[in-house]
Amino acid sequence: MQSKKHFYIEAFDTIKLSAYRYGQSPFAHKYNTTETVNGMYCNRFYPLKISDNEDPIPQYWKLREGVLLYDVPEKPLEIIGPDAAVLLDKVLTCRVATMKVGRARYGIACNDDGTVLMDGVLMRLAQDRFWYVKANGEFMSWLKAHAIGLDVEVRDPNSRVLQIQGPKSLDVLNAAIGGGLSADFKYFQAGWFVIGGQKLWVSRTGWTGEAGIEIYCNSGPEPTDHDALWDHLFACGEPFGLAFSSASSMGIRRIESGILDNGSDIEPDLTPFGAGLGQFVNFKKEAFVGRAALETADRSQLLFGLTCAGATPSAGLKVFVGDTEVGHLTIGTWSPTLDIGVGYVRFDAPMKSGDWLGQTVLLQDETGKMHEAAVDTLPFVDKEKQIPRVVWSG
Repeated sequence: MQSKKHFYIEAFDTIKLSAYRYGQSPFAHKYNTTETVNGMYCNRFYPLKISDNEDPIPQYWKLREGVLLYDVPEKPLEIIGPDAAVLLDKVLTCRVATMKVGRARYGIACNDDGTVLMDGVLMRLAQDRFWYVKANGEFMSWLKAHAIGLDVEVRDPNSRVLQIQGPKSLDVLNAAIGGGLSADFKYFQAGWFVIGGQKLWVSRTGWTGEAGIEIYCNSGPEPTDHDALWDHLFACGEPFGLAFSSASSMGIRRIESGILDNGSDIEPDLTPFGAGLGQFVNFKKEAFVGRAALETADRSQLLFGLTCAGATPSAGLKVFVGDTEVGHLTIGTWSPTLDIGVGYVRFDAPMKSGDWLGQTVLLQDETGKMHEAAVDTLPFVDKEKQIPRVVWSG
């Protein structure tokens, strides 16, 4: 399992699980086979791999050079009403009231002690209507508890999300809306589009570090016809080679891109500073949950990238300096682009002198063998994060 080029295919046992009380995708019948292995995220099934012998690498390169469609389990929550921005400013570390309609923003919610409770992408659909696309875990009750006394409603719009990712993703969107996609539709912007006769909310976001879009079902005035949407997207995407992919190719690319998963990479005891996300804490705004603790919190970063030429990092592997254990891996893979092992290292404590960044450490593989590794910044690929910011030029 720890050979040099062990790509991102998790070696977990596969079990049968009833869909009772769990969300099966309305698109599942379009791709499910008897060999499909589903994962669980936000109490929703999603395809980890389509077949037993699936090789993620051809799809990885199609993502990097062409375009793929993913049926993802991320779960939007709707916050609507005159006090929607007031509530969100109360629970998120970013400033909300000043957001313009049609904008998206990364937002972190903290506990009272400053540790990260939830992260996700916030979008403003109208002056009094927001969607927060949250990570895995319960968050609706937290929002409702803090909404007491405010004129706001928190609800589940039952939206399933499709991601179209890759350098040809905007070509597919342009075709799907019948042409006329504006160059103003830039990274982390969002808006209403008519796709095959259905008005839907679409954002310039994704979980791959590539150019991409996300389409939100049940966001418009009418319930989404999921089959019609799926068929329309693939008919419009055919000239560009649009294909469906399980999450296996996305898994490799999100690690290369330095995208963190709340609850696994951002461990429950980390503050935004410890996770390297301190830039998303806005102390210029009004009071928010966790602010007092964050004002006096240790600002040391504990979560970094790690590169290793001799082995593939994977979750749970230990990291040493000499004979002393100093941290562990939260996730890892072999990067096809860099031809090197990459992963995220969580250190137990700040370095006693200096900074962990740039240090040489030892990665212990599953056999106990030590491999020299380097502490790096995130992301590993596209350090300046310019790829997803490409401007549509028609």
